[in-house]
Amino acid sequence: MLDPVPRTDARPGLSGIAPDQLAAWLADRGEPLYRTRQIAEALWHGDAAAAGDVAPLPAMLRDALDASFRWDTLAATEFTQADEGLTEKALHRLGDGALIESVLMHYPARPGRRERHTLCISSQAGCAVGCPFCATGELGFARDLETAEIVDQVRQAGRRLAAQARRLTNVVFMGMGEPLLNLDRVLAAVEALNDPGRFGLGARRITISTSGVVPGIRRLTALGPQFTLAVSLHAARDALLIRRPVAEVVAAAREHAGATGRRISYEYTMIGGINDTPTDADALAQLLRGDHAHINLIPMNAVAHTPWQASPMPVIEQFAGRLREVGIATTIRRNRGAEVGAACGQLAARAAGEPPAATVARRRERLVRESAAALRGERTPDPAPVAVAVAGAGER
Repeated sequence: MLDPVPRTDARPGLSGIAPDQLAAWLADRGEPLYRTRQIAEALWHGDAAAAGDVAPLPAMLRDALDASFRWDTLAATEFTQADEGLTEKALHRLGDGALIESVLMHYPARPGRRERHTLCISSQAGCAVGCPFCATGELGFARDLETAEIVDQVRQAGRRLAAQARRLTNVVFMGMGEPLLNLDRVLAAVEALNDPGRFGLGARRITISTSGVVPGIRRLTALGPQFTLAVSLHAARDALLIRRPVAEVVAAAREHAGATGRRISYEYTMIGGINDTPTDADALAQLLRGDHAHINLIPMNAVAHTPWQASPMPVIEQFAGRLREVGIATTIRRNRGAEVGAACGQLAARAAGEPPAATVARRRERLVRESAAALRGERTPDPAPVAVAVAGAGER
């Protein structure tokens, strides 16, 4: 179990401080410029738990750093393993008691491919999109994460891997929250992770996922970064989506691919009887035909309090076949860590406790009603507040 909730700590996280800001803080204290490099090396690549553990620094500077900054914004972490150690789920408690999650996935080397270690991280505590088949959606939205709270998930995983003489190879913003609704801090985190003077991970090894926040996609396109954009689409028919027509989301993604030269990854959660029919496959093929794109078909993770289940694997394979027939690159993803609740938000939802039975019943009734209406081609009259939704509620 996690430690008791600590008192809120007002000190900023040191990993969220830009190098020039840290240099200015040091200069104000009469410290030489090389101290910036010493601190960065210890912070990003060392195993110190606090500034007081960084031996090369003078004692007075170590004390000043500990008084002014948090060396780590993850107050406590509980680890759970699955898939014979290939999946490690972490439940993190932040300084104010908020719970977030990250998942470290190991992929052993195979012929023609080196081993990979991919970390899925959170950008918000909870999520405002309201995903009906995502456990985070049941939690609601608490707050945006600070830049340091985002990158400290990566720093922790990096330290764990380094202790085993391994290195983190990929980071994906596919954990709790909608990254493009906390875009300033997500971009600052990406900058820190990509900076050779800090974490030093290549931009093409970083993926930012979105449920279809078109203004955010367009802002990324204007910036022209080289990381990968992943769009959680989940449906190609407007009847199964609300607020933004699917064509608008895909058009924004298409513009991004054209401006950056980077292939778009579409994440498509397969929900039995909802979005897995031949009609859905043909609509998706027509929508993306000729695009610089790749589709990942992902069986829905079982989530409490929802009426749906994952599509059967034969149905998913047939769906993939129809896409491949028209030349669309398609991969069927196998879920990791199901036995420990490694899907987005499941550990945090479990820690938050069971909602009242009446609330569960009302939620299931609404989802069944809106799903039936969507399958009849009817749009939900009162859309969810944000982005793309399947069966009448915003979803990633």
